[in-house]
Amino acid sequence: MATARMESVGPVIMGISKQNGQFRGHTKPSSQTGPTGESSQPGKIPAVAQNPAGGSQEGPGIRFGDDWKKRLQLPPKDNRIKTSDVTATKGNEFEDYCLKRELLMGIFEMGWEKPSPIQEESIPIALSGRDILARAKNGTGKSGAYLIPMLERIDLKKDHIQAIVMVPTRELALQVSQITIQLSKHLGGVKVMATTGGTNLRDDIMRLDETVHVVIATPGRILDLIKKGVAKVDKVQMMIMDEADKLLSQDFVVLIEDIISFLAKNRQILLYSATFPISVQKFMVKHLQKPYEINLMEELTLKGITQFYAYVTERQKVHCLNTLFSRLQINQSIIFCNSTQRVELLAKKITQLGYSCFYIHAKMMQEYRNRVFHDFRNGLCRNLVCTDLFTRGIDIQAVNVVINFDFPKNAETYLHRIGRSGRFGHLGLAINLITAEDRFNLKVVEDQLVTEIKPIPGNIDKSLYVAEFHSASLNSEAETQEQETLPLAVKPQAL
Repeated sequence: MATARMESVGPVIMGISKQNGQFRGHTKPSSQTGPTGESSQPGKIPAVAQNPAGGSQEGPGIRFGDDWKKRLQLPPKDNRIKTSDVTATKGNEFEDYCLKRELLMGIFEMGWEKPSPIQEESIPIALSGRDILARAKNGTGKSGAYLIPMLERIDLKKDHIQAIVMVPTRELALQVSQITIQLSKHLGGVKVMATTGGTNLRDDIMRLDETVHVVIATPGRILDLIKKGVAKVDKVQMMIMDEADKLLSQDFVVLIEDIISFLAKNRQILLYSATFPISVQKFMVKHLQKPYEINLMEELTLKGITQFYAYVTERQKVHCLNTLFSRLQINQSIIFCNSTQRVELLAKKITQLGYSCFYIHAKMMQEYRNRVFHDFRNGLCRNLVCTDLFTRGIDIQAVNVVINFDFPKNAETYLHRIGRSGRFGHLGLAINLITAEDRFNLKVVEDQLVTEIKPIPGNIDKSLYVAEFHSASLNSEAETQEQETLPLAVKPQAL
């Protein structure tokens, strides 16, 4: 099971390294326990994730007739229960897509045993060169759905940029570049580069003097490099947009349109997201050529995530959070606030309560953001307080609890926040602290997402969010309607 690796924590020393988002408090006895170890999923981020110059790893050659599967260095098998979000497949295997053996080795060594539904639908179409508009739930394997066909089509004999992956945040760029490098490590020299704002432009310029096959980038930085004539994209055959709804929002759409104007007319464009507003439809009509549309969103929320709300006053929120920490079996948690100031204040409060805590937000220096992201992903801390910076695509398998300390303003943000738990069909818990001002938003979110957010019970069944306690069937939910509720969790009288 993916678990957080906890380090021994000394006494609280406030004010030290405050900028880097890392607060630690002394260890406080609670039920936040779990077996020690690191995530069996992609965990440690090597140098490329911290250095956007990137690179790739080369594996040993494979001779004809090798029993190559016996030579794989497979991660520990993940035996946690998975929901139909990722198991409701057609029964295909990765070998069915006629992929290079070296790429298959990278896939299996990632711990990916069989393609998920979005991968089954997407991989063969992407390999054919057709444009794709794909909609699938958070955490169901969208990255693999585009990275696998992208790497299959890379020609190592050509020394120019062949594919661009556009993402909205720097952290997601680092994550995607890490996955790309791991998948391609046996391919014998795929050069991967991550380039984002907030990093040294000169380093990127020097890196592009060398061979680069794949660029993972945020829109502003790659457009800057293109306009300077450093990043030559006229021969790019594939442009991928992950979290496409965000990339086509008002924040980025002008930059995206500008980038596309530098690409060849016969390029392939792949769009992936969990939500597609009207802006995506307009973009599709203008730039995609007879796109293949994939929609795996019969319902919007992940099946493995159980959602609760606690009705509190603003002054009671910290006390309620402390109660949750003491009662829940948290592997790792992400706690969302609606402003950067509240992120830092809450992180300080959590530390004073005796729990180790990191925080991250967009106003931090990129160096510190990278460090916090890296350390939290590697399990060095159990709790992370953040803004919506962390809602897009971030995949940390050990996270089993998401807490909305501040309830989001719209259903789309809510959907992306709770999607940080229950990754790849696993179990997760989403808890919302609701004030009188939030109760109408709560009803709107329930209606728009066609989901139910229940009042929090006095004792939350661990089988809902802790893999070891999960019963044989997800459908055998215990009847908790008449359980005593938490003192602070009073159901709103009129929503």
